[in-house]
Amino acid sequence: MIKERFKLIPTVYLILTKDNKILLSRRYNTGFHDGEYSLPAGHLHGENETLKQAMVREAKEEVGVEMDLADLELVHVMHRRQQEPTNERRVNFFFMAKKWKGEPRIVEPNKCDDLRWVEFGKMPNNTIHYIKQVINCFRNNITYSEYGF
Repeated sequence: MIKERFKLIPTVYLILTKDNKILLSRRYNTGFHDGEYSLPAGHLHGENETLKQAMVREAKEEVGVEMDLADLELVHVMHRRQQEPTNERRVNFFFMAKKWKGEPRIVEPNKCDDLRWVEFGKMPNNTIHYIKQVINCFRNNITYSEYGF
């Protein structure tokens, strides 16, 4: 008998920076941390999509910027336990775009109601806690962290 293996849900997040600022989006009408700031993010679409491919797709879908796979650098991985009600285990991959085409804008107003460049030392109080942790890790060149355990 083959035992089913434990499964993790992979998620990709985009880190865009300029002039000592980071791009944050405020979640809206999603049922997950609505009213809080996060990074542009999303899930893989199917078993044949790679993490980088998902990140390129999500960047265009969420904030209207285009980038090449080669311009993405994996800068942090977080193993995260999603709290109630789902109690899921996730592995989050944070990619920094070295360059991109286009000016970030809200492309999905049904899921995001604010998009802004924020100075690193001035994160809004309503930034998702694990996102604050990742941004701190990113600034300190820490490539792995855990949250929620």
